[in-house]
Amino acid sequence: MLSIRLLNYYYMCGIVGLYFKKKKLHSQLGKYLSGMLDNMSSRGPDSAGFAVYNNVSKMYYKYSLCIADKFLANKFELEAKKKFNDVKIKNLSDHYVLETLSTPKTVIPFLKKNYETILIVGYGKSIEIFKQVGNPKDIVKKFKLEDFSGSHGIGHTRMATESAITIDGSHPYSTGEDECLVHNGSLSNHNNLRRQLVKQGKSFDSLNDTEVAAGYISNNLSKNKSLDKTLKNCLKDLDGFYTFIAGTNKGFAVLRDEIACKPAVIAENSDYVAVASEFQAMAHLPNVNNAKIYEPEPGVIYTWGK
Repeated sequence: MLSIRLLNYYYMCGIVGLYFKKKKLHSQLGKYLSGMLDNMSSRGPDSAGFAVYNNVSKMYYKYSLCIADKFLANKFELEAKKKFNDVKIKNLSDHYVLETLSTPKTVIPFLKKNYETILIVGYGKSIEIFKQVGNPKDIVKKFKLEDFSGSHGIGHTRMATESAITIDGSHPYSTGEDECLVHNGSLSNHNNLRRQLVKQGKSFDSLNDTEVAAGYISNNLSKNKSLDKTLKNCLKDLDGFYTFIAGTNKGFAVLRDEIACKPAVIAENSDYVAVASEFQAMAHLPNVNNAKIYEPEPGVIYTWGK
């Protein structure tokens, strides 16, 4: 029994999060978050991804899209500029961020009807998400994470266990506006929960259990439940073992299940809060040795920025 618990503790995926308490540090987010992901490569060699929150403009919506076919991407760019209001498009590798005044009620149905092969990675007024299959160190470079700025970011390195090594099997998962989730662990009741959520109108792009957890969280938030209340409900409705970092446009929250066999460590000082599966992910952060360093308690919700 002890050996199984130790295997669960040390293996399967790496998660990281960084939240800045001071605006003057926002320009450093990509630099430090990329280092955190690099240092988690050993926990997840299959794929990696990250979500960055930047509230520079609250007028425009940003849609993070993965378009593998360059010809399709060119076609989409032309049609998007004709279809939507005040369009800008940023391209990094096979990911495109469509920035427009047009709302999700207009953009998302258009994408799903006309571009079935385009993967909607995430959307909102502050979030941008990038994820890819491959070594995390290469993915960080491919998407130029070091150049990003923002208030907070979340990342993941994956060791695939229950679903295929694909882009839509990679984290972070976003199933609601400015919401995302990364997860280290495994859920045993995700198939039943998926069926329940589909009946309530949620749709899923993968067979990954984490996408179900993300859908569960966004479904609760859409019913005007707080993030704190939603995560408390996770403890009774999600079976399995997990450490979550759940992001919103205001900040993020950390939750370990009540058995707590998946590792996590938090470092907090007056400048930032850093979260990771292992301390090595944050060893490069400034003044980290003078931070308050602790392991989150089982079944306790920790939030920053609300």
